[in-house]
Amino acid sequence: AVVSTQSTGVVRNLIDRNMNVMLAIYKALIRPHLEYCVQLWNPVATHGNWATVLELESVQRRFTRLIDEVGTLPYSRRLEILNLTTLAERRIRGDLIEAFKATSGLTEYGQGLFRMSRSGLNLVSSNRCCKSATKVRNVQSSFLPERVIPFWNKLPSEVKNSTSVLNFKIGLESFKKERI
Repeated sequence: AVVSTQSTGVVRNLIDRNMNVMLAIYKALIRPHLEYCVQLWNPVATHGNWATVLELESVQRRFTRLIDEVGTLPYSRRLEILNLTTLAERRIRGDLIEAFKATSGLTEYGQGLFRMSRSGLNLVSSNRCCKSATKVRNVQSSFLPERVIPFWNKLPSEVKNSTSVLNFKIGLESFKKERI
């Protein structure tokens, strides 16, 4: 709600709502607030969290509606023209990048965070909680090592075995374009 109010205040003072100007303002002033420490507090789209996920997405939805050239188009088309993705997609991408850094040893944190399969390519769950403790299991499933597993395991091995973060991002983008 605070970010929405801030974005309204920023836009109210603008004379020009040109696509390039608005996109630069969104990327510099609005989106950083929506994504601050997102790998830590990422709202998982499950029962009870949909309101948070939709509220975050609505800030981007409203802001893109204010852009002169694309404001009347459907949301998905606006994102395509502006070369943006949904915030949920960006959170997944950020999770995958953090998983890549940790599994590749490119960071000083997270070495023991992920369990690799015997092949060394896929991630496996380290959730060893007993079956009766469903509340604990539900909370654990929202943490980075658990929520990234289904997305990581769908990536081709050439993306997972990238030599740098930049190569990983490029491979991730090309994989995404192939799948759509």
